[in-house]
Amino acid sequence: MSTCSMPLDAGSRRHDGITTAVAVFKRLSGVLLLFVALCAAPPAFAQHTDLPEPVKQALARAKLPESSVAVYVHEIGAHRPAVAHGDERVLNPASTMKLVTTYAALELLGPAYLWHTEAYGGGPLVNGVLNGDLILKGFGDPKMTIEDFWMLLRNLRARGVRDIRGDLVLDRSFFSREEHDSGRFDDQPTRPYNTAPDALLVNFKAVTAQFVPDPEGRTVRVVVDPLLPQIKVANDIRLVTGPCGNWLAQLKIDVQGSANAAQLSFAGNYALECGEQARSFSVLGHREYIAGLFSALWQEMGGTLGGVVRDGEVPPGARLIAAQRSDTLAEIVRDINKFSNNVMARQLFLTLGAVAEGAPATADKSSRTIKQWLAAKGLVFPELVLENGSGLSRIERITAKHLGQLLLAAYASPVMPELIASLPLTAVDGTMRKRLAKALVAGQAHMKTGSLSNVRSIAGYVLDGRGRRVVVVFIVNHPNAGNAQPVQDALLQWVYLR
Repeated sequence: MSTCSMPLDAGSRRHDGITTAVAVFKRLSGVLLLFVALCAAPPAFAQHTDLPEPVKQALARAKLPESSVAVYVHEIGAHRPAVAHGDERVLNPASTMKLVTTYAALELLGPAYLWHTEAYGGGPLVNGVLNGDLILKGFGDPKMTIEDFWMLLRNLRARGVRDIRGDLVLDRSFFSREEHDSGRFDDQPTRPYNTAPDALLVNFKAVTAQFVPDPEGRTVRVVVDPLLPQIKVANDIRLVTGPCGNWLAQLKIDVQGSANAAQLSFAGNYALECGEQARSFSVLGHREYIAGLFSALWQEMGGTLGGVVRDGEVPPGARLIAAQRSDTLAEIVRDINKFSNNVMARQLFLTLGAVAEGAPATADKSSRTIKQWLAAKGLVFPELVLENGSGLSRIERITAKHLGQLLLAAYASPVMPELIASLPLTAVDGTMRKRLAKALVAGQAHMKTGSLSNVRSIAGYVLDGRGRRVVVVFIVNHPNAGNAQPVQDALLQWVYLR
């Protein structure tokens, strides 16, 4: 008999008498309600102590030993995980560590949290002349773009500031100014993802070189934005015909300089079929970058600066003139997780420590804040190592089991909708946009991805084919980790189809 067949017993046989008929009707009604409830609920996942067979096969093809992999699969509401393979191994999770930072921030700061960047006058403002310093104080805004900085300066002009007789003072004291070697992680000091966090970070301290082919002139223009006075550009690129291919590999790029000045040199071939392409670089120091950008924008607005640009703090008695608000934390978290933005994640990580324990922010304060928050939720992760909260680290560590338990707790949190909406959706957007486009799980999984040399990871939620929400974590630490994407995809498809 089918498990959903209607049960029959003596009460369903023919009886005489009205009283007996009513009793039978009540009994059958109760049985029918139970029958409907049991058949309407989708069956729970069966527990697997071993890896699913499709995942095993994909691992073998990828030449990844099962001992290098940690997998944790747990249906929301289930008492036990469906798959728990190597889930207690302490591993480097790469950018899936951002889930720890962003979930903590959503609960501790709230989705509507805002950062402010403030402009103070250090003297009287008379007829457009500020007789003193202009002080800009930052509070760690993770995403202050050129447009936001321009809006702050425009607000100053609208409030009557035109000529600054003193200095431009940058108050960056909300974060500690620790020594930072931008090349230490991967010997790529000019890549924007290696930019050091800063309380007054503007535009990720980046400049973007746009390569614009000119078929009539047979040249390739290099347009640098913003073009700061401390940056020089040398262009010796040749425009050629033929397929585009790997356009970046055909160029010879040399970046030289220091915190005070830099030169970007470009040579090699560039195919006309490539159209316009772009590459961003992080050059100059934080102070020098803001100095150049302020000078360019302030002059465009008709303003003048009589003094120099220097670091300092807001003095007693300074008057607040204008302020620029950031996007909300919910919007910031979406950018961090959808596009795995390391710089923004590090800014958010430090903000947590500064808000909880007071400025200046330090990594130790932030790590302590997150661990105390976890413990208060009953989540004790003794192996957890947090260096900068972004996953761009060789020493950050967590287990797949605990990352999975974090996601289970997040699903029961009031900020669950904001966190899930921030994760890349398979075959739709973010770092999952080009994956699983033709699979049934396309559009059904919100997955944070992670990638470092020797590390690949995913963590998030799958809405399976029966409407069950399932937590999925996959981490591999191995020299062949670069082969792991088909294995991850096999796991997601297996979870969806079960």
